[in-house]
Amino acid sequence: MIIYLNGEFVPETQARVSVFDRGFLFGDGVYEVIPVFGGRPLRLAEHLERLTRSLAEVRIDNPHDRSGWESLFTTLLEKNPGGDRSLYVQVTRGVARRDHAFPTGVRPTVFAMVNPIVPQNPAVLEQGVAAVVVDDHRWSRCDIKAITLLPNVLARQEALDAGATEAILIRQGLATEGAASNLFVVGDGVIVTPPKDRSLLPGITRDLVVELAQEAGLPLMESTIPEQSLRVAEEIWLTSSTREILPVTRLDGRPVGAGVPGPVWCRVHGLYQDYKARLRETA
Repeated sequence: MIIYLNGEFVPETQARVSVFDRGFLFGDGVYEVIPVFGGRPLRLAEHLERLTRSLAEVRIDNPHDRSGWESLFTTLLEKNPGGDRSLYVQVTRGVARRDHAFPTGVRPTVFAMVNPIVPQNPAVLEQGVAAVVVDDHRWSRCDIKAITLLPNVLARQEALDAGATEAILIRQGLATEGAASNLFVVGDGVIVTPPKDRSLLPGITRDLVVELAQEAGLPLMESTIPEQSLRVAEEIWLTSSTREILPVTRLDGRPVGAGVPGPVWCRVHGLYQDYKARLRETA
């Protein structure tokens, strides 16, 4: 694999980051994950807008303008040819002696790599996945796509330990999102997803799903989801850039709805696949 690190494209075995990098010492940085289908990044402008916002919120200077990022990604994809892939980019505050205060005169560390997107197991699309409900112990600025992900890691591992795929997080009685995904439920035929605020990450795939459902005339609303509503939902979905739209058919060991992917999920999943096909055709 060829990666990008601070202005150079190098084999991964040759990449080196200082132990004094604030990303290593403090988790002081942000990141983005951008899926690429047929050589075309999905919603690149929106991903770059979110990256720009995250950098501004943590007060790290953006190391590139939009054209600079696009050029970097194009070259990185050319050096790592393949099928469907995802771009991972991480920006930290840079290298400085350990001190909580922001250092002066340092340059951000910029790292980017390409990973293959593994096609979803057909069994998942036929049977769905299991999820568990856990308390949301994360900080209050989940709208920033920060690299400080230890609470998410612990929640996801709790799900895996329980034989589930994902953890759905509960904060003050409300379902916010998954450990690494956004949340949708269907009740009385209406699609519901929590509104974007500081308690959850504004997902690019989430927004695309909202847009596709609305364009298709499907009833959808952005509203808080009490834990009880989650437990009586007809359908539950989890969305992310690389896993797309996962149907949850078991929650804490109990069936969701009929215990199989529901009809509304089937419709929206088809709309998403059609969108990807159109993106590939423009490559």
